[in-house]
Amino acid sequence: MVVIRLARGGAKKNPFYKIVVSDSRRAATSKFIEQLGFFNPTARGNEERLRLDLAKVEEWTAKGAQVSPRVKTLVKQAKKAEA
Repeated sequence: MVVIRLARGGAKKNPFYKIVVSDSRRAATSKFIEQLGFFNPTARGNEERLRLDLAKVEEWTAKGAQVSPRVKTLVKQAKKAEA
């Protein structure tokens, strides 16, 4: 099964997440099919907190990809910011 989820990166106490499409049987931080954006929960000032390609998310969900609960909330935030 294909899933859209977060892949953690960054440093200790400074997380940075890539929003990726990957096979659910692989580890969360291993190879992925496609990167759809990023999420920086520790963004300060003028730093960008969230970037997400909503067209690609819609394309992958139409193909049957499952969306993780956290990514689902990030998609809602991105749609609200876009409008």
